[in-house]
Amino acid sequence: MEKEYIYIIQALLEPSKCKIGKTGDLERRLDEYNSMTGKSKENPYRYLFTCEVKDMGQVENDIKKKFSTHRETKSKEIYFLNIPLFENYVNFIKSHPLFVKEIFIKTDDTKETKIVKKTPPSLEERGVSKKDILQKAQRAKNDEFYTRYEDVEKEISMYDKDLWKDKVVFCNCDDAVDDDDRNTSAFALYFMKNFKELNLKKLICTHYGGGWDIFNQGTKGYVFTYIFTMDGYREIKDYPANYTGSFEDPLSVKILKEEADIVCTNPPFSKMADYWKLVVGSGKKFLIISNIANVLTTAYVHYFKDEKIWAGYNEIDWFLNPKKELTRAAGHWYTNFPVADRPKYKQLKIVSLSKIPAKYKNYDDKGMLLADNCYAPSDYDMPFAVSARPILNGLLEKGYKIIDAKEYYPYITGQKQFARVLVQKV
Repeated sequence: MEKEYIYIIQALLEPSKCKIGKTGDLERRLDEYNSMTGKSKENPYRYLFTCEVKDMGQVENDIKKKFSTHRETKSKEIYFLNIPLFENYVNFIKSHPLFVKEIFIKTDDTKETKIVKKTPPSLEERGVSKKDILQKAQRAKNDEFYTRYEDVEKEISMYDKDLWKDKVVFCNCDDAVDDDDRNTSAFALYFMKNFKELNLKKLICTHYGGGWDIFNQGTKGYVFTYIFTMDGYREIKDYPANYTGSFEDPLSVKILKEEADIVCTNPPFSKMADYWKLVVGSGKKFLIISNIANVLTTAYVHYFKDEKIWAGYNEIDWFLNPKKELTRAAGHWYTNFPVADRPKYKQLKIVSLSKIPAKYKNYDDKGMLLADNCYAPSDYDMPFAVSARPILNGLLEKGYKIIDAKEYYPYITGQKQFARVLVQKV
């Protein structure tokens, strides 16, 4: 009987996407990907995960249903990718009843495991260096998602306007500004249009000089300042020598520490951990967009546990990709602004343990209570595990706290389940 496999595969220069598919021959399938007409030799495919299953067609269909919002298009096997999403894909596959065994999983970028006999040619064999690859990857980078104006407006309108009065707002992630609104980022455009209404003191935006030039602003980093003077509104564009426009650039960090009162932007998904460390650690107020799974990921859970950050009001399902095309990605607003009367409170179901339907409460192999469908027991003093949704809906503001600064993986009859976070009634 022929074996059946499910795989997750990625092209080297396309870090924001992967392909999830089925095959009866892993070696042949990899060769097919790397033999496609028009495929660049500098952009080879490599497996991120492979496993044997009992019915690959059924498993593939279940993946499509489970992660429908993470597919680039309904008709293709291309899925959005970052670390939390990859973990979610793998966990779902491994917990599937038709899963047989894991064959390979990529753990980091410094250690590759050979999983088939035929592998893509080495850099030396292709006549290129690591520097060549990195430069090409920088130019082809497609892991950034740009925010739509309506989503910025929707979130900011939820907060008290007095929070912005006499404040310097800093948009420190690729926020270009131009006379043409179409070539201006949503954040910059919103704050300029509402500068007077919010009583802002100053707006500072930085334009990243590398990667995709989505706003047709050129590849040179600059600092844009918007301020009201006695002579009216004044716009200043400054191109400091050797300035990259990155949030990590020394000048950007200096502005953050010495001038900014509030940071508001959509950081690059690929550098999210570094961005959170910098901005949350700065002690400044912020309103930023990040992946919806951050509340379950060890790199971020401690921020929620220590009450340094919490969910904003809205999630974001649609962004613009570097080609200005609508694309799905699982985003959410996060902030350290006060959040009052969160509309999503009504989605929480805080009731006594006995009133939680049996199908929404389970116990793992350690006896840990797993509460699903936004249920939370009001009379249970022990720790229990929840998914991301209750946290995003405001559970931590309803008398509960996170008790472990890392994701929790329950096992039921030895099978690993989806990641959760441990909470407890205060």
